[in-house]
Amino acid sequence: MADVNRGDRPLSPHLQIYRPQLNSMTSILTRITGNALVVGGLLVTWWFLAAAAGPEAFATADGVLTSWFGDLVMVLSLWALWYHTLAGLRHLFWDTGRGFSLDLVSKLGWGVIGGSVVLTVLTVLIV
Repeated sequence: MADVNRGDRPLSPHLQIYRPQLNSMTSILTRITGNALVVGGLLVTWWFLAAAAGPEAFATADGVLTSWFGDLVMVLSLWALWYHTLAGLRHLFWDTGRGFSLDLVSKLGWGVIGGSVVLTVLTVLIV
């Protein structure tokens, strides 16, 4: 039988062993932005429900969403929406079986990051 006690080495790879790569970080960020979009969606839903509930409820919700904190959350939600959309398009491209060379994977990763920032700034300036 194999010796399972190999000292203090971990049984599986951990972040302490492997250096984070752009592709893994963008994958993790895609999951984080997906969850962040749920929070932004709940805030917008609260705002709509408060508008239907009456002027006092709407004043409270509108006060929160138009405060500096609400503005920050909404801009970050907008960035998360653009990031998640571009990352989804990248995955659709990968679903065709193309774009798996290391050079192109890196370019697409930086494209998703840079594109999401540029599109967020353009959206904030236009709207």
